Amino acid sequence: MRIPNHPSAESIQLTKVLHALSDPNRLRIVKSIANKGEEVCTYYSYEFNISKSTVSHHIKTLRESGIIKVRVEGSQHFYSIRMEDLNGKFPGLMEIVLSADPESY
Repeated sequence: MRIPNHPSAESIQLTKVLHALSDPNRLRIVKSIANKGEEVCTYYSYEFNISKSTVSHHIKTLRESGIIKVRVEGSQHFYSIRMEDLNGKFPGLMEIVLSADPESY
């Protein structure tokens, strides 16, 4: 099984991070990971009532932007936020994003 590529901490770009966070479903996924810890991809299909292929697209966008990372265990993919990398590159950004009121998006 191929392990998905993650951008290095140095190559994470603010424009890509902000673009990834501009979609309400991706923002919900990020907030869910922050609140519940590592999650598997299929969880979001049920939680947010969106198709698995749409969830996969959102996960890919979040991963390629540098917001989340994947840990593969057998056939399961577990996702977590790259808080240390993001806080090192953009101090305070994720705290602001995660504290946003869900009614505002």
